[in-house]
Amino acid sequence: HLLLFLLFVGPFNCFASYSRATELFYSLNEGLPAGVLIGSLARDLRLPMAGGQHPAAPQPPLSFTLASRGLGGQYVQLDNRSGELHTSAMEIDREALCVESSEATVFGGAAAVSSSSSPSSESCLLLLDVLVLPQEYFRLVKVKIAIRDVNDNAPRFPVPYIRLSVPENAPVNTRLAIEHPALDPDVGTNSVQTYRLRDNYGVFTLDVEENESGERTPYLIVMGALDRETREEYVTVIVAEDGGTPPLMGSATLTIGISDINDNCPQFSDSQLNVTLYGNSSLGTHVATVHAVDMDIGSNAQITYSYSQKVPQPSRDLFHLNESTGIITLSSKVDGDTPRLHRLIIPGNGPGCIPAVITVLVTIIKVMMRPPEVVPRFIANEAEGVVYLKELEPINTPIAFFTVKDPDEKYKVNCYLDGDGPFRLSPYKPYNNEYLLETTKPLDYETQQLYEISVVAWNSEGFHVNKIIKVQVLDDNDNSPVFSQQLIELSIEENNVPNAFLTKLHATDADSGERGQVSYFLGPDAPSYFSLDKTTGVLTVSTQLDREEKEKYRYTVKAVDSGFPPRESIATVTITVLDKNDNSPRFINKDFSFFVPENFPGFGEIGVISVTDADAGQNGWVALSVLNGSDIFVIDTGKGVLRAKVSLDREQQSSYVLWIEAVDGGDPALSSTAKITILLLDINDNPPLVLFPQSNMSYLLVLPSTLPGSPITEVYAVDKDTGMNAVIAYSIIGRRGPRPESFRIDPKTGNITLEESLMQNDYGLYRLLVKVSDHGYPEPLHSTVMVNLFVNDTVSNESYIESLLRKEPDISIEEKQPQISIEPAHKKMESASCMPTLVALSIISLGSIALVTGMGIYICLRKGKTHRRADENLEVQIPLNGRINLHMLEKKPMEISNI
Repeated sequence: HLLLFLLFVGPFNCFASYSRATELFYSLNEGLPAGVLIGSLARDLRLPMAGGQHPAAPQPPLSFTLASRGLGGQYVQLDNRSGELHTSAMEIDREALCVESSEATVFGGAAAVSSSSSPSSESCLLLLDVLVLPQEYFRLVKVKIAIRDVNDNAPRFPVPYIRLSVPENAPVNTRLAIEHPALDPDVGTNSVQTYRLRDNYGVFTLDVEENESGERTPYLIVMGALDRETREEYVTVIVAEDGGTPPLMGSATLTIGISDINDNCPQFSDSQLNVTLYGNSSLGTHVATVHAVDMDIGSNAQITYSYSQKVPQPSRDLFHLNESTGIITLSSKVDGDTPRLHRLIIPGNGPGCIPAVITVLVTIIKVMMRPPEVVPRFIANEAEGVVYLKELEPINTPIAFFTVKDPDEKYKVNCYLDGDGPFRLSPYKPYNNEYLLETTKPLDYETQQLYEISVVAWNSEGFHVNKIIKVQVLDDNDNSPVFSQQLIELSIEENNVPNAFLTKLHATDADSGERGQVSYFLGPDAPSYFSLDKTTGVLTVSTQLDREEKEKYRYTVKAVDSGFPPRESIATVTITVLDKNDNSPRFINKDFSFFVPENFPGFGEIGVISVTDADAGQNGWVALSVLNGSDIFVIDTGKGVLRAKVSLDREQQSSYVLWIEAVDGGDPALSSTAKITILLLDINDNPPLVLFPQSNMSYLLVLPSTLPGSPITEVYAVDKDTGMNAVIAYSIIGRRGPRPESFRIDPKTGNITLEESLMQNDYGLYRLLVKVSDHGYPEPLHSTVMVNLFVNDTVSNESYIESLLRKEPDISIEEKQPQISIEPAHKKMESASCMPTLVALSIISLGSIALVTGMGIYICLRKGKTHRRADENLEVQIPLNGRINLHMLEKKPMEISNI
């Protein structure tokens, strides 16, 4: 960067001077987001911008460049054209940039951060070097950005626990410095300002002292009298608070310990102690124990015991005094010359105290014989007179040998066992005065842990000696954990929250110590999403349960103790998942389609709507209802049977679309809908309806010049039925006229055409009886219409023609079925049906021949009578609609010459 700077600036160094070096000062808060304007270098340097003051004279564009992208360049963005300085995406943290020291500077290229000990905003500066180009405006600008502190740090104590020791004799207003004051990286008023105690117990308060460098140190001030013997410790919370708005706080636990001083002296509870001692006591016999109490602790409470100078030396020799414990024992044998009364004056000495004094009066009772002696020799483990036996030891387990004897060897000594317990003391033969102590049955720690028995020896003179033996039973891992319930029945609602609590298992173990510590485990048959806390026995389920997926869970759990080897017990857990209404009713199909013949009787069964609900109980009850069309259709809500209230007519409506709603019995209820389509199947219940001709009395003029094959008119009919029931065939079943066979009808279209040329003797009225028939099953339906055709050049006397039409025509009916070819949907021929078909075709052929012959004879006879019966042969075609009378519109009727 420096090399590039020198190469760039070198040619123009003659123009640079100290006057061209400029400083700009800015300030901003720490923690600002990116894009905040810090300042405009061009404006603050008053540099002319291109096209600014002299638009006529073009100004070269200014360029602003950071001399080096060091540490400072990371926090700012400089616009190279406008010279505007903005904050960058890297947030400025004043506490991270500025080191709190007297003069610390961190360099980063051309940028530097410096701070001083002064807690002002100027103590943290961001330094930038900016080059302004081109040559005419070249200068090096020193930009200093002061980072202002904001209160973004709470006071924090360096340690969470602070302990302070105060002597109990500390006078009021004693000041003790707290060595760990709170730290706050913020400066000025944003740093720590005050300290306080949450609980001062009425004897403490806090004060704050500020040194020359501005550091504040809290001091604990004693406001009342302290007494360690009354209370040796105070625990409170010290709170540090800064001066920001709002203020931030930090806290630590302050423990104030009251140290002891030697302000108490030893004291005996009694001033005199009376003791009786038998003269035949053995050496080391315990005589008495003196004990003084000092309320102080540590070295201030150490007490030593000694004989007073008033105690004579014989008494000192006879009785030994332990200086630390105060125990007095017999140190010499008592004989006939030993005094019967001894006054032992014993002072209790504490450091810096006047001794406390107690007097022990020892009265010695002289006896003439010595009691029997009992000498134990332990076989079992023994320590300090306590024998340790494991439970479940076998019967007759030896505990100890006892040797019983008379020290004077004058008297016979007997021995017996005193006390309760499964023990027996019996002579051990063949030795004399030897006894064996043993068990009589196994010991049980859970029944009794400690036995205290006495071995009693007495001689013939009645002297008794008791030897107390304590037997401590040691626990063994002989008990398995026991569940409070062997069958644990639980229930939980489905869709539970993850890690839901089920129960807390509890098992007890009568053993002690680790042998009685119980851990819980799931059995191998438990699903993986059940968890059992090993220590607490809390049983949880980590996932949501779905009753519809599985309603019952059954698995085992184990309780295992910590003995060696470990013992365990097993319990069974059953979990019933309770139902929630979380499933809507579900139709087997989203869309149902039913095909029903029309004229189906009312309330007949159209179909069954099948619906299920995966929920149980009332949540699984489903009620069905019709959302639309309820005035026509009804549904059996229990069985799902769909019925129509009335008979349905396909010609009125061919299909119905219903929406069926299924609602369950939950609360809140859930529902679903299904689409039902009812398609009515056609029944041949409508004969063809002739639309043209509209009347049997209409007629049509046919010119004699009409060419053969020309269409004359048509018969048009419709059928409201569908399919084959609506396929219409046309046929002429009756004719009357001069030459009635001159016209034919197309069986498919109903078009009537002229077959032969018309002669002069063919003039007159033709009446054609047309049968319009459907192909319905099982019985085709038909209609008839009279087609009247008047063959002539013109119509001159309409009234006469109408009078002919009003006469009942004498027409013989031809039972000839229309010949129409219909493509079947499926062609299926079998060899067995060929013979009946051939027979039928033969019969039809013979009939056709006979019919054609008869018609030929009839036509010949009719032609001979044409002129004589011309008046009777005038017939008129009936047009179907007024809109079809095209012939009537094109040529006006003219008078016929032969009428």
